[in-house]
Parts: sequence; C-alpha cells; structure tokens
Amino acid sequence: MDDAHNIYGTPFLVPDAHRGADERRRLANPPETLDADARRVVRNTIVAHCACRQWTILALQVRSNHVHLVVENPRVPPETVLTQLKAWCTHRWREAGLAGPRAAVWTHHGSTRYLWHVVGVRQAVDYVTDGQGHDLP
Repeated sequence: MDDAHNIYGTPFLVPDAHRGADERRRLANPPETLDADARRVVRNTIVAHCACRQWTILALQVRSNHVHLVVENPRVPPETVLTQLKAWCTHRWREAGLAGPRAAVWTHHGSTRYLWHVVGVRQAVDYVTDGQGHDLP
C-alpha cells in the first residue's frame, strides 16, 4: 500500500523487490512483531481508552504488525484518536515490560480516514472484521 494505492477494494500493489529493499533501508529501527501478550495489551488498552473517552468501537483488529480500528467519534479528529491510542498502548507495553523505556514501537503517524457516509463505514468495518484473515490468539 502507498499513498496512491490505498482505496478499499482496489488491487494490491504488485511485489517490487527494489521498493521493498528501499523501504527496509529507510527504517529507523528494526520492525517489531506483536506477540500474543503485546496484542492483548494493545486490544485491552484500546478498548479501555475508547470506553473512557466514550468513543464507540465499530471494529478492531490487532495483528502481528499493525492495528485496524473503526471508531465512531464525531468530536475528535482521527489523528487525535491515533495519537492518544499509540501513546497509551506504548505506556501500557512499558508497564508490562514488553517495551524498553526508549524503544520506538510505532511508525511515524499512521493511516487515518474520515468516513462520512454509512456505506464507507460499513465497508471499513467489513474490511477490518473480515478482510484481515483469521483472528490471532
């Protein structure tokens, strides 16, 4: 996926070894993989934070190397939701001993979307719940 190829339902980019090598060279830190404990911390933190903020989770999928979330919250921009959730998940990982005090655990920013219509929300929920493969433990 890239900025020019990120629309739900459109074809994936074809594999490109040169692009992949370039992307790996630009990484500031080695990629992280979320094991079952880390995924559980992320899921629980997101659920708790959304409940605290009175944000309604419509779909949530915590994968081994990324998270998908569709949240209903008309009062806060998605960038704020993303920033808060990344901060709280990092805090909880560190509390659980799953990340060091200076470890960079997330990429810069992330993908945020405004979903203005019921159809777009439904498509996003379907993608998160049914388009990610089987649930991870």
